[in-house]
Amino acid sequence: MSNLPRLSLVLGGAASGKSGFAEALVTGTERTRVYLATAQAFDDEMRAKLERHRVMRGPDWRTIEASLDLAPALEQAGADEVVLLDCITMWLSNHLLAEHDLDRAQAALIAALDACAAPVVMVSNEVGLSVVPDNALARRFRDAQGRINQALAARADLVVNVIAGLPQVLKGTLP
Repeated sequence: MSNLPRLSLVLGGAASGKSGFAEALVTGTERTRVYLATAQAFDDEMRAKLERHRVMRGPDWRTIEASLDLAPALEQAGADEVVLLDCITMWLSNHLLAEHDLDRAQAALIAALDACAAPVVMVSNEVGLSVVPDNALARRFRDAQGRINQALAARADLVVNVIAGLPQVLKGTLP
């Protein structure tokens, strides 16, 4: 059985392979798998994408959809389970678009992660390698994403950056 650290963060750009890598970390354990989904399907294309991902994961996952409040799902996770939280970026976008207090939401997330009995593998986008956005909302998002990635990386035991499907360990050791 592969032993995951208590908290892992898998970073990468869009379509970098970060979610697949995170899923492989989780499936490498013998624990019961919980998929904590933060995406919301506002159109047919996104609904189809989410369904494709659910089918690809297979029936061995318990899926919990939580676009904003992740604490209840993290509180319910048992020590014999493993949680894949995919993804922090969508969760942050949901809060930003709902005009919530981002500092309060981040503090609540970190408290819930600290209290979670199960190991958690988080997926998040690295958005700092792109051009400076041309509008205030996009700049606010980029800055908030950078802050939360830094806060989560500081707490995580394992931090991996995935580029073109290749993992680069930034902190810790792969199980």
